[in-house]
Amino acid sequence: MDAIFGALATLLAVSGPLTFVRQILRKWGIWLLLAACIWLTWNLFAKADLAALWAQAGDGSMPFAVGFDIAIAMPLSWLPLIADYSRFGKRAKNVFGGTAIGFFIGNFWLMSLGVAYTLAFAPSGEVNALLLALAGAGLGIPLLLILLDESENAFADIHSAAVSSGILLRLKVEHLALAIGVVCTLIALLAPLAQYQNFLLLIGSVFAPLFGVVLVDHFILRKRSGQVASAALRWPALLAWLGGISTYHLLANLYPDIGATLPALILAGLMQLVLGAAFSYGRETARA
Repeated sequence: MDAIFGALATLLAVSGPLTFVRQILRKWGIWLLLAACIWLTWNLFAKADLAALWAQAGDGSMPFAVGFDIAIAMPLSWLPLIADYSRFGKRAKNVFGGTAIGFFIGNFWLMSLGVAYTLAFAPSGEVNALLLALAGAGLGIPLLLILLDESENAFADIHSAAVSSGILLRLKVEHLALAIGVVCTLIALLAPLAQYQNFLLLIGSVFAPLFGVVLVDHFILRKRSGQVASAALRWPALLAWLGGISTYHLLANLYPDIGATLPALILAGLMQLVLGAAFSYGRETARA
């Protein structure tokens, strides 16, 4: 099954995002997904005691800060990919507003559904609790529609990685997408899905400090300049990013009660501010 979905996602990535969005997702894919989500919401309200779920006390097995890191890791990982689509918008204000509202609604709605279904219908302690809960709803049809939509998510991830890699590697995006799709499919065949929490913390450690670097570089150092940066590696930014990643893993493993996302983002941003300004000053001095 992993190989089938991997091949499908790779094929979509090679064909390009606009082809899939215009021909499939916009015409009927998004409507089927919305119908599945609405049905799952109705089924939850009809069969679950939401008041009892809300009043249910936690078991203390996970610090609140770790839960925050896990919850924010997934939305953070999608932000670079959003730019692959939002760049086709006509007005920056409309693109930002539509993206922010849609992103918030989608994450809040579906994350809430996942938590509620797991608590209400899944066996306690089962590693695939959410899948079991959704498979038992509506003969598994809503789950099937969501899994099909996940192929679109995977294709978008592959395409985004190919676009980003194309900045440094002078290869066609289609060829990079094919190579990345094959590698990711092999990883999916070997990766332990029951340890998804660790995967979320891993991508959180990558993207949280990354955005600290990007935000400081764009809004402070370059003062929102529209000038495209050079495709060459920028070592101060890379060092700041690595410093944030190290901080994230240090806090997540040794001090989980503190939380890792915000400290890593802030530290990476501060390092980028100091190193970026010093590097820029050094270049200007050398030119003079």
